Amino acid sequence: MTNPAIAAAFADEPAFVPYLAAGDPSFEASQAYVEALVAGGADVVELGLPFSEPIAEGETIQNAIVRALEAGMTVERYFEFVEALDVDVPVVCMTYYNLIYQYGTEGGPAPFVRRAAEVGIDGFVVPDLPAEEADPLREACDEHGLDLVFIVAPTTDDARLERLASLSSGYLYVQARLGVTGARDDVSGQTTESLARLQAYDLPKAVGFGIKTGEHARDIVAGGADGIIVGSALVDIVAEGHENDAPVSETADRLEAKARELKEGAVAGAAQRTPGPERT
Repeated sequence: MTNPAIAAAFADEPAFVPYLAAGDPSFEASQAYVEALVAGGADVVELGLPFSEPIAEGETIQNAIVRALEAGMTVERYFEFVEALDVDVPVVCMTYYNLIYQYGTEGGPAPFVRRAAEVGIDGFVVPDLPAEEADPLREACDEHGLDLVFIVAPTTDDARLERLASLSSGYLYVQARLGVTGARDDVSGQTTESLARLQAYDLPKAVGFGIKTGEHARDIVAGGADGIIVGSALVDIVAEGHENDAPVSETADRLEAKARELKEGAVAGAAQRTPGPERT
């Protein structure tokens, strides 16, 4: 099952999928920043639910999570945050499985997924969820029409890739390089190799980990990606604004401009693709 809103986001042109940690550096500022990214061209928003042990994240996003937690972000505040957002694009919750599993009194992921659907979340990315333990969350997502997106690393072997693809819906999150999240100054050569392996799977492929500029976005989409996922380069802007006591409106303007640069780069990359078989 694929959520119709997420399917539509990838239907016509490469999707720009930004990430921010909800509540960084405050509830109100963070909402303005998410809305600025959508104004700049975001097609899907990956919205982090802060967790105290974010094992997949580099220092930039770890610091964002700390700021959000110190500002009072909780699971319930996160749901309030999503419900109050004034955006017309799908929202994907990126968090860790402990928060999902422990929510509510029933045990298991079903209560969290039910509440997420009620507030308007369209899917999940759960970096620490093993494929072998994913069936309960997959079933809950199917019940409520939400997508479950898995991360595929350059080192994922063929058997595991088959399993991850069978569990995934919406899109595959293609990890551009080994390691943790963080903006980089170059595009990893592993990206093209990973995309080539994934062409057999009938899901859009969105590349993340290290994308920083419009040129990066262009090159990755030209190499076969159906979308780009950008987190640290945007969180850096939020952090700079916070550290410099910049007005929220000024930081929001910077985020909107960066979003526009990244989206335009992705669209330019699609125009540079070598003609060939139709992409999923």
